[in-house]
Amino acid sequence: QVQLVESGGGSVQAGGSLRLSCAASGTIFSTDVMGWYLQTPGQQRELVAIINGYDTTTYAESVKGRFTISRDNAKNMVYLQMNSLKPEDTGVYYCAHHRGPSTDWGQGTQVTVSS
Repeated sequence: QVQLVESGGGSVQAGGSLRLSCAASGTIFSTDVMGWYLQTPGQQRELVAIINGYDTTTYAESVKGRFTISRDNAKNMVYLQMNSLKPEDTGVYYCAHHRGPSTDWGQGTQVTVSS
């Protein structure tokens, strides 16, 4: 099992930027996929962005061109650079580690974007 700890959340005005970080402890294989998900009250957790060990990325349509996911395999870190933030980006962001059918989750970090 991989332990994940997110940081970098906070409150920002619309148009601002935040950078989320996720520190992973344990062994991360190059075939593992890392990702960020957003959960808002009353809604299911939704994919924001994922990245595999070859730096292939996938983004939700709503964040394309604004968010960038990256990973540092040497440091077992995953980042989410969020620019041009909108109020609808508000919620709890979770870091995820996917290995085959298994997923590990972090505790989440709150992002609040005010208009």
